[in-house]
Parts: sequence; C-alpha cells; structure tokens
Amino acid sequence: MKITDLKVWVTAPEKNGRSFVFVQIDTDEGIHGIGEATSSGGGGSIIVGNMLRFLKDSTLEQDFRESLIGENPEHVDRIWHKLYRRFTGGGGFGGFVTTMLSGIDIALWDIKGKAAGKPIYEILGGGPVWDDIEMYTHVAPGDPERAARQAHEIVSNGFKTLKTDPFMPEMRQHHRRYKQGKISPEGASLAVDTIAAIRQEVGPNIDILIDCHGNFDVPTAIAMARLLEPFNIGWFEEPVQPNSNEALRHVKESVGVPLCVGERLYTRWDFVPILKDRLAEYLMPDILWTGGITEFYKIAALAESFYVPVSPHDASGPINILAGAHTMMTVPNFYKLEMNHASLDVLNKMIDEPLKIVEGRLQLPNKPGLGVDLNRDFIEAHLDQDWK
Repeated sequence: MKITDLKVWVTAPEKNGRSFVFVQIDTDEGIHGIGEATSSGGGGSIIVGNMLRFLKDSTLEQDFRESLIGENPEHVDRIWHKLYRRFTGGGGFGGFVTTMLSGIDIALWDIKGKAAGKPIYEILGGGPVWDDIEMYTHVAPGDPERAARQAHEIVSNGFKTLKTDPFMPEMRQHHRRYKQGKISPEGASLAVDTIAAIRQEVGPNIDILIDCHGNFDVPTAIAMARLLEPFNIGWFEEPVQPNSNEALRHVKESVGVPLCVGERLYTRWDFVPILKDRLAEYLMPDILWTGGITEFYKIAALAESFYVPVSPHDASGPINILAGAHTMMTVPNFYKLEMNHASLDVLNKMIDEPLKIVEGRLQLPNKPGLGVDLNRDFIEAHLDQDWK
C-alpha cells in the first residue's frame, strides 16, 4: 500500500471562534485516514495548514513531497522520523512541526487500523488496558454562584472531575501576552471565592483541577497555590510559563499541592527533565501538539517508568479527543481525558458520528481505525476565510 495524496482543510465553524485543521491521507488501495492538526490561537492553525499544503504541493524541493507521497502508510514510525528530522534540522519551529506531524500521524494510524480491520486501541502497544475512558470537563469562571451551579450540573451528569481557571476573569488579558505575571488582591479573592463555592457545592469526593495557563510569575504562583490548597485541589496546572524549568522547580519546592504541566511541551525529550527532576506529579501532553499517537504513546511509556499519570490535554477538535482516547486505552498510567462539554455540539458536527459520552465516560466506537470519519460537507461549508 502506498500514499497517493494528502488533503488539508482549515475550518472555522463558529464566528470569531477557533479554527480547526483536518487532514486526509489517501492510498492506492482505496483506504483513507483522517487526522487533526489544530494549533493554538494567534493564527497557528493557518500556519500549520499552510505547512501541510507546502508539504503536499512544494515544487521547491522534491524531497518535501517524497517524505510522504509514495510511502507505505503502515510504516508510521519511519514516516514520523523522516518528517521530524527533515523539518527540525535547523532547530525546528516550536510546536508547529510536531502539530503538522500529529495530523499526519493520526491519519496513518487510522489507515493502519482500517487495514487491520480493528480499532487503533487494539493494535497499539499490547492492546487495551481499559474498557472505556473517564473524562473531565470545564466550569466557566467568573461568578462563584454560577460556577457552583454549573459544577453541580456537571457532577449530576456523571463527571467525577472538573477543571477551571478561577483567575481568568482578570488574567485573560495576559493570556499568550505574558509580561509580568501579577494578579490583583481582588482577582485573587474572586478565585478563592469561586473554588470555595464549587467545593461546597460538589462535596469532598470530586476532584477540582486548577489551570493557571502559565500566567503567573514565581511569587504569584506560590501565593495562589497556597491560597487554594485548603480546598483539596487535584492539581495546579501550568503555574508559570513552560520555558523555565528553574521557575517550575521554585514553585514545586514551595507549595503543597500537586503540579501538572505538559500541554506546551512537544516531544519525549521535553518531558525527560520534568520527570528526572520530579517537577510535576501529572503530565498533560496534547496529542495534536506532541507529534500524534506515535509520540504520545512514547511519552506515556516514559512517564509510566516514573509512575507519573498522564492526562491528554484538549483545546481542539473531535479527532484530538478520539486519538487521545485510543492511545489512553492502552496506557496503564492514564488519569483522565480532558474535554469541554460546552463545545460538544460543534465538535460533533465535524464528524459523521457523535462522540458517545455516558456518565462522564467516553465509549469508543468498535470500528476499524479511529471509528469515525470527517463530515466534509460541514467542514467545507465553514472554511476559514484566511484559508480560502
């Protein structure tokens, strides 16, 4: 079997909302695979979409195209390394290269599963460890009473874990625009009131995860963690920017709450110092930003040797969720899979069968590959204006 074509779409299904990147790889045996390569904000999806289009259509250097077209799609690791080394020879482009790789890699695993006639989780590693995938979802911050009501509704739907960024009402202006990393006393007080209201509403047996989005400097991160520690929080996520392990170490040595990092780390090599130096209790790589199923599985296996749980990050589309779920089905040190229930309707419109979530658990389709296909009519009807 040989790869014959790569198709790319950048779609924006909601006005002023996130753009999603989807790919399809075709073969000479009529089997196709789908993947997702959605990047973070700031136009990242357009950049990745154009990288994929360049990979397919470039006439500047023939070896760009030959890195993919004509290859056996079942030789997933071979293709992963060819592309990774080809694009990172000069140091790479942050997470853009691994995001491009992720879309291709997931599509290749989809083909590999279809060729075997089995779901991906049946052919990955040693097969499934779990029967389904426990998930967590988000509470919108802002008004403590409203957050508590939403938390109650989430728990009543079977979720045992929820996450929020209680600092976001003030810190949203700094997100992806990091400069100083401070929060006002009023912003800190609102965060405490929000978590206090949620904890009182859901009781002691529900995990509450705190996301800081990397918006704090070291003293502020330490102060905020100490303020929220009495509420028995499950983890304190990305307390500082991800490019300083020394800052992370300072926070780790100063607080009594578990830390979680990883959504902005890109390959297994980025995770080695986190594990070796014991800088976090949880890892949350993003399967669309780390290089797809192939690389995420290796990161999870690395973390397992340290008995550190992994929890896939999700800020993207339905293939992110499904690819993460297939991988986690085979991982003993899996914690929980992230999703945002508020986005579920639009996510389901982009695939041909809806995600099946029952009592806070994702039940994967028992079909070959990923088990779903893209809803191309919907995707093509909502192409990003900057992509057209």
